[in-house]
Amino acid sequence: MFTPQGPSLRELTVQALSSVEHGYDLLASSFDATPFRTSDRLLTAVTRTLEPLGPFDSGLDVCCGTGAGLGVLRSVCAGRVTGVDFSTGMLTRAREAHPTADLVRADALALPFDPAFDLAVSFGAFGHFLPDAQRTLFAQVHASLRPGGTFAFPVGAPPRVGSRLYWILWGFDAAMRVRNTVWRPPFVMYYRTFRLADVRRRLEDTGFDVSLTPVETLGRRDDGSPNCRLVVARKK
Repeated sequence: MFTPQGPSLRELTVQALSSVEHGYDLLASSFDATPFRTSDRLLTAVTRTLEPLGPFDSGLDVCCGTGAGLGVLRSVCAGRVTGVDFSTGMLTRAREAHPTADLVRADALALPFDPAFDLAVSFGAFGHFLPDAQRTLFAQVHASLRPGGTFAFPVGAPPRVGSRLYWILWGFDAAMRVRNTVWRPPFVMYYRTFRLADVRRRLEDTGFDVSLTPVETLGRRDDGSPNCRLVVARKK
């Protein structure tokens, strides 16, 4: 996809007709060559935004995939770094890139951790969680953090209504809803189910104090609002 190293159209089709877990197992070997992998530019920007919010000791990357976010944790955490994902294939790739990280295969909706982490992050995974599942996910992260621990993740500004990107995302979500109506197992991946106001409310309902920090190195829109915000949720 878009590069010779990326998956073919046939491979993407097979993935899309699989379960989420099996789909990512299939895609793991070429995932880092797709646009779905979090960009280094965003990872660097988030790292710079997180640095003054520390210090942090131990860190957890929720839905770590091939491990792109583990590098962020390495930069801002003084202690052990852990990644968790439910795809064996993605964890295999993450282990190749980050051999000293602790990597755990588990469902993010049933995290197997005591409250041991100072910082949890997640990149690009929230489209796999519908609103009710988001509440469960946030509760699981909350339970894995020490008192005063931080859950941080970037949220980009929504596309302008009527823009090309707006219609692309709307069309993708519509196609996924049709696919999940007529095909089993479902493949949950939506771009328009993670609205910032709703997410903030769900985090607060879980027991987090929530603030928003502009990711300044990614610039601002014409109206002065940031292109990206870092959601900073602290466990009370």
